[in-house]
Amino acid sequence: METRDSNGTLLADGDNVTLIKDLKVKGTSTTLKRGTIVKGIRLTGDPDEIDCKAGGIKGLVLRTEFVKKA
Repeated sequence: METRDSNGTLLADGDNVTLIKDLKVKGTSTTLKRGTIVKGIRLTGDPDEIDCKAGGIKGLVLRTEFVKKA
């Protein structure tokens, strides 16, 4: 399965991505701002989701529709 970002660019383990939308994180009072760079993503079994660590939050799962490859 291929995992692609919001622009259709192919993503791989260890890539850096940039958020394209402000995202509220469930379970915390944290909001990840647009333009935040997330380093070292990990692909999951679902092509629409990536696993990452951003803003001090470990185990964060982001939808690929909200990121673009940096």
